[in-house]
Amino acid sequence: MSASKTATPARLLTQVSADRQTGALVVGGHPGGAVYVLEGRVIYAESPAAPGVGELLTASGRLAGRTWQNALDQGTSTAQVGRLLVEQGHLTQGELELCVLGATYDAAYFTLAPTMAPVEFLGGATHWLGPIAHIDPAAVNREVRRRTKLLDDIFPDARVDTAAVTPVARPPRERVTLTALQWELLVHADGQRTPADLALLLGRAGFATIQELRRLAALGLLELPEVRAEAPEFVRLPRARGTAVGVPRSAVRPDDVPTVPVVAGVRPAAPSPPPLPSPALVEPVPAEESTANGTVYRPPRLARRKPGAKLPKEIAAEPPQTHPGTDEVLLKRIRTALRALR
Repeated sequence: MSASKTATPARLLTQVSADRQTGALVVGGHPGGAVYVLEGRVIYAESPAAPGVGELLTASGRLAGRTWQNALDQGTSTAQVGRLLVEQGHLTQGELELCVLGATYDAAYFTLAPTMAPVEFLGGATHWLGPIAHIDPAAVNREVRRRTKLLDDIFPDARVDTAAVTPVARPPRERVTLTALQWELLVHADGQRTPADLALLLGRAGFATIQELRRLAALGLLELPEVRAEAPEFVRLPRARGTAVGVPRSAVRPDDVPTVPVVAGVRPAAPSPPPLPSPALVEPVPAEESTANGTVYRPPRLARRKPGAKLPKEIAAEPPQTHPGTDEVLLKRIRTALRALR
């Protein structure tokens, strides 16, 4: 067992195969995985992002779940699960080899594709499936590079390979042509299932599933995963042209607020409020802000009256005069207009 270190998994696999070692190359990170070698030859690979041999055989209906579980119970301790399936007649040697090759290359893509990742080699470790297929590590690395380039040519965004699949609410075009696998993926994608979950659910190979998902993303039929920044950034919305220009304002004190004289018996007419601008153009004004000339603007404090308190004598001395008839007509018109808006 070697200490964990940050390195290139594909390069370390080449070193292990050159020394003809036996063990497991465990790669950390997301999604991570492990590559099992026997005397320098790759015999199996597994990753949380790709379905394994058991998932492919049972999800596709090739093997019953009870049959697979019995093989695990009998052959796990001796690393002969694959041999038992062939000897008992559940699978042929060719079927098992094809399934192992597909699962190995799928998992190797996720395990060996990262350029740098924490890697640890466990010497002497063997897989419970047993040595079914012996693959040259150089061929595995070449296939990983080929698949990476193929997926990047379709849609250069690796986040689609591991993020939850969410179809768009409305297609970007009137007519869309889909393959059978693409249709299955869109039907079963619920915004929670990852590509590995969909491959396991449908009994499909992991790489074939990711390949079709990249094509769907290129067609604009999938919601792309969001890129989360490490620290939140505060963004100020741009101002619309010709509106809301900052004007320098001098400091205003409560004593400088102009007062309106009150005539006995006459209530001062309230000024008509200005028209409300569009909500998109309104920019909130903080309680205190610095202007361009360095002065600080403080809004004036308004006198408050306690609930139930009487009005001042100069205002409550005489009742307000009745408005002339013309205002009553105007109020009736306003009332009629408001009722019509209901």
